[in-house]
Amino acid sequence: MKIFKSILVSALLLFLLSACSNDSAKESNETEDKSTPGNEQTVKKERKEKAVNGNIKVEPLPTTYEELAKLPVGEHYNMEVSGDDDVENILKVFSDLPDVSGKPTKKQLDYFYRELLKRMQQDYEGPENLINRLKFESLGSPENTDSRYQFKENLNVVFIIDASGSMAQKINGKEKMASAKDSILNFVNKLPKDAKVGIRVYGHKGTGSDADKALSCSSSELVYPISNYNEGEFQAALNKFSPSGWTPIGLALREAKNDLASFDGANNTNIVYLVSDGIDTCEDQPIEAAKELYSSNISPIINVIGFDVDSKGQNQLREIASATEGIYGTVTNEGELQKELDNLSNLVEQWKEWLEQGKQQLDYKKVNNELDIFTYITREEVKKTNEKVKVELILYRLHNANRFNDEAYEYLNKINNEYHQWIQEEVDQFEKELKALNEASYSEAIKALEDKYISNTQ
Repeated sequence: MKIFKSILVSALLLFLLSACSNDSAKESNETEDKSTPGNEQTVKKERKEKAVNGNIKVEPLPTTYEELAKLPVGEHYNMEVSGDDDVENILKVFSDLPDVSGKPTKKQLDYFYRELLKRMQQDYEGPENLINRLKFESLGSPENTDSRYQFKENLNVVFIIDASGSMAQKINGKEKMASAKDSILNFVNKLPKDAKVGIRVYGHKGTGSDADKALSCSSSELVYPISNYNEGEFQAALNKFSPSGWTPIGLALREAKNDLASFDGANNTNIVYLVSDGIDTCEDQPIEAAKELYSSNISPIINVIGFDVDSKGQNQLREIASATEGIYGTVTNEGELQKELDNLSNLVEQWKEWLEQGKQQLDYKKVNNELDIFTYITREEVKKTNEKVKVELILYRLHNANRFNDEAYEYLNKINNEYHQWIQEEVDQFEKELKALNEASYSEAIKALEDKYISNTQ
């Protein structure tokens, strides 16, 4: 068992670091050049204007993990900084940071560090997303007292799919839309005959041009009405749309509420999966729309998948999931997307078993949370290490470029080390508490987790 865990740790770390590296290269290539010769003087002027003085306000660093997890993902969180070829890009991207040359004060350096950290902020997660994932994986368990997570006689799964123009982009030579369609096809082919599925798309009309924005932002269509799976009809529905225009997430969520209006939560287990590769671009209040759907008598479980999504998209999609107590997951390729949907396939099989046994209470085994806890802890540690090392390298590059003196460099590194040591201590404490709670019964563990963490975020 120890050998297995060791191999699992190594494999997961390699996977996470490899994915980070791939995404970093992409982010670096897309970074805007802010210091071309034509605006060099302007940049220097802006730096001087940003030079800290006695009137500026230094935002405090987070003091709880809940505060840390609420911080927006930084614009350059995946930027590549470790290679010699990255030096020029680093100096360009961070050329507009506050001027701390000369003899900066402690306050000036604190402000400088916070401005740098904002741009490199990782996508930390508090335990809430883990809690929601554990609740979702316990769907149908007799120990689950939340009616939303209890099996009903009918099971309906609705996919809300982004068909905006960016879904035409390719990952590993394959269009993102094609990957999404294939992953969903693999899922529905495993559905039991009594389960129902539906597909709603959005942004599939018009183009991404400003002239077509009104048309595209009003486009959302239920291409496969909620019903039992029919292979020919389902395939025809998938062929109806292709990547096209803008991203009206709010509209799609409101229309999904109409789609599910006749499937009330008293007699139906309703699961909604929102798949998007970016932020809502139609200003149609997606957070409010998600809340309306979630709080309706449909009582759906709403999970969100960010498919190869940037930092802005992550921030909004995470907020949608958080507002509906659903799971948020980021996937970067078809394999990861399929893995996410495999969890849903397992639940569907459990529902089928429950249904076939005449709704008798099954002898459910205690849900094994150990791997989920291990995965969560490892991911947070990787994020912490990634952020710490990247900030260290950027500070090193800027110091070599004479952006600040030796004393300032030493102070900034000290802040960085102490801050990330605090994050590690928080993660270590989470690991102890989560493992201790996992020794209790599943229902007791979930309640204890909710009482300790979720209540702190309201």
